[in-house]
Amino acid sequence: MDEQKLKSIIADELTDATNYSDTEFTSNRISATDYYLGEPFGNEVEGKSNVVDTVVADTIDSIMPSLLRIFTSGDDYVRFVGRTAEDEPKARQATDYVNFIINNDNDAFRIFYNWLKDSLLYRMGVVQFYVDEREEVNEEEYVDLTDDEFGLLTSNPDVEIVEHQATEATIQTPEGMQIDQPSTHDVKIKRKKGTKKIKVENVPPEEFLFNRRAKSLEDAHFICHRTKMSVSDLVAMGYDREEVERHSGNDEDETENEKQIRFQDVESSSGAVSADPAMKQVEYYEMYLKADVDDDGIAELTKVCAIGNEANHILKTYPCEQIPFAIISPILMPHRMVGRSIYDLTNDLQRIKSVLLRQYLDNTYAVNNARVQAVEGAVNIDDLLDNVSGGVVRVRQMGAVQPLNVPAVGNQILPLMSEIDKVKEERTGMSKASMGLDADALQSTTASAVNHSIKSAQSKIEMYARTIAETGVRDLFKGIFHLVTKYSHQKRIIRLRNEFVPIDPTEWDSEFDLQVEVGLGRGSEDEQMRGLAVILAEQKQIMQTLGVENEVVKPEQYINTLKRMAELNGFKDTDQFFSIPQPKPQGQQLPQPNPMQIQMQAEMQKEQAEMAMEEKKMQMEIELKREEMKMKIELEREIAKEKLQLRREEIANEIALRRQQISAGGGEVSTNLPNA
Repeated sequence: MDEQKLKSIIADELTDATNYSDTEFTSNRISATDYYLGEPFGNEVEGKSNVVDTVVADTIDSIMPSLLRIFTSGDDYVRFVGRTAEDEPKARQATDYVNFIINNDNDAFRIFYNWLKDSLLYRMGVVQFYVDEREEVNEEEYVDLTDDEFGLLTSNPDVEIVEHQATEATIQTPEGMQIDQPSTHDVKIKRKKGTKKIKVENVPPEEFLFNRRAKSLEDAHFICHRTKMSVSDLVAMGYDREEVERHSGNDEDETENEKQIRFQDVESSSGAVSADPAMKQVEYYEMYLKADVDDDGIAELTKVCAIGNEANHILKTYPCEQIPFAIISPILMPHRMVGRSIYDLTNDLQRIKSVLLRQYLDNTYAVNNARVQAVEGAVNIDDLLDNVSGGVVRVRQMGAVQPLNVPAVGNQILPLMSEIDKVKEERTGMSKASMGLDADALQSTTASAVNHSIKSAQSKIEMYARTIAETGVRDLFKGIFHLVTKYSHQKRIIRLRNEFVPIDPTEWDSEFDLQVEVGLGRGSEDEQMRGLAVILAEQKQIMQTLGVENEVVKPEQYINTLKRMAELNGFKDTDQFFSIPQPKPQGQQLPQPNPMQIQMQAEMQKEQAEMAMEEKKMQMEIELKREEMKMKIELEREIAKEKLQLRREEIANEIALRRQQISAGGGEVSTNLPNA
């Protein structure tokens, strides 16, 4: 497929995806932001109450702690399971490493917070995962380097000389002789250091486009991440600067309205533009489409990077194996990629409650500041208009001034607002009882009723969590595992469970099954704790009755129960509390250890020892090289000093000899002496 044909396909797909996003999502996201911030509706009347209820924000902010506790309370978000017994140790290592990448190499809390909140507010939350390969460039300056030091510094292929000045110093003898000194070097360098890291980043929903018929990411035949990047960032990614500047296009941003709404409280509509050409913002498109680029009749997944207006200039095209995005929606819609948000469930309730609250306040003001009726000509109007506390209104007849009664409607409005709250609770699962905020309700109802209310609310929260976990979270970790096995070939030593463990992704030559491990709500945890307490008591009774070594309850099973109870109490490292006992049965020989297990343990210990020895060896080699360099430099300096001193003595002897010759022969002193 030629480039012109590819541009035509991209233009059609991009136009359709953009139109779909504008009609289906853009106005919804703008409205969601306004509702969350409690902005006016636009139908306010001057002189009347303009208060806005915050149902949307209150509901979302109430759901967020539960979801964050579910997804961030433990170390493992997911767990890889080996398909055979031999794969299980590798699967456990993959589980530890992938979760380590999320928790330690990336800001897991911020990623999940933005990811979840985007989905609750804007229908979808999007994250991107990729291998970030870049060169870090640091400038360094050195002064008064010797020739050997300068040569050693510049021999590094990662060092680029920016500025260099060599100085050839001389000294003058008392007799006026010029003696050359060893050269010194003042140099400024750029040191390049390559880094490779798996990064996970949040993608603003307005920057994410897809074809309207897509049912999932795997099903989509067009995915686009449209964003603004500076010329400097694109050059750092390896693109040619002149090419980027030539095809940068205009500064128009189709998502600017949404971004302005998001930052309306911190910036004006006309943001400042940097005068630095390197900081000029360029429309950058990272697109993934299924197209028959090699003309074999089969559409392949292809990555296309482009810039300019409507992606009219293609920078790079190459095949890829997966779409590096993960998308979540709290409420799925069958056969659609994006479902519904909490905003969709509650925005009408916010308008209704705001109307009722405004009417309630207006009515209260009217009751407390009631108007009066007066008989025309029988009242001093100036006195009546001068509404001063304790003032006098002069009248010509009794009853000339009477209050104009306004009926109070609070008794009708407040119950209606409570009904609206019940509707919200039924729709979203969030209630004061479930959050433990309604003390009166908890005290006035039975324990079973309270428990039922809490369980009903938690069931919806757990449904949100399960939906998010089985879709986006699963896709995220499958994608990271793919990147680790395909592009990360570097061994690492990471800290897990207070131990340093060697990780080698090249050994993961098997496919693993993926199981989502998410936490549960507090109510479910309490139920599990009560159930485990019953199981523990039964296990203890059986072991006391039948002995430690019996066929019903093994010591390992008893310890597993204790560890699970510790996990439900919030302790991540349960090994610090319980370990598998090794009881010695009376009158019986101890069972022989498993030879395979012993061999695996020995091999692991050997590998750990080799890794530690290798690390120590590398450190010793580095220190040895440093000492050798230091000694070499000192030796060179001493040799230079000795040579200089020897040359000085030679010159002094030469001068003395010439003087003796002159004294003996009566000639003049020659100044044609050799230089030092």
